[in-house]
Amino acid sequence: MDLEALLHHFFETDDPAALTEAEFALALERLKIGFGVERDPGRKFALWALLHTFDAAPFPADAFPKDPQLKAAAEDYLSAAFRLERFGDQED
Repeated sequence: MDLEALLHHFFETDDPAALTEAEFALALERLKIGFGVERDPGRKFALWALLHTFDAAPFPADAFPKDPQLKAAAEDYLSAAFRLERFGDQED
């Protein structure tokens, strides 16, 4: 999925930081609804990852209770994101 297209679709901008607090909250609610109704596994995972970017994603077990592969992918994503956040700025 195209990140810019997702941002435009849910946030109506390519720069969510430029939104007011109320506009951002409304856009985030649209994204949560979009995630909740999405049926395509790949699209659903992409929406979940975008929610994670904004610290609004449900836990993988809650997000993908009927799909063990997506749940595992989400857990792997969180693990990689944690490692990147924790160790990404360290030099070798």
